[in-house]
Amino acid sequence: MSRASRQRPRTDIAFPFRADRRGRTAHAPHAEHVHDLVEQLLFTSPGERVMRPDFGCGLLDLVFAPNSPELVSTLELSVQASLQRWLGDLIDVVALDIENADAVVRVHLSYVVRATGAVREDVFEGRAAV
Repeated sequence: MSRASRQRPRTDIAFPFRADRRGRTAHAPHAEHVHDLVEQLLFTSPGERVMRPDFGCGLLDLVFAPNSPELVSTLELSVQASLQRWLGDLIDVVALDIENADAVVRVHLSYVVRATGAVREDVFEGRAAV
């Protein structure tokens, strides 16, 4: 049996970080890990991470902004650029739609996970802290 066939399947650290039932770092399958990375990117505000001050989209900063087609269009361009910059090696964005209503931001995202070729359609929802 070759070494490659004995290797365990790839697993990534789960988000949010937590311990599993054995007390070790919890892991997630690659597709879930990619989903978690997208969620982190969408709801992290630029400047929030000390070592990566330009990381994030800042969607939650605009929850209470007046809703307009111009704002939504600007958000979609900003999110698309952030996804390409930070996760472009992991995903290809197929479709992106952002809704901002009642202090809730919903991101409808369709993307291809490059490692597997699987198409995912996810909805990410963020609420402003009141």
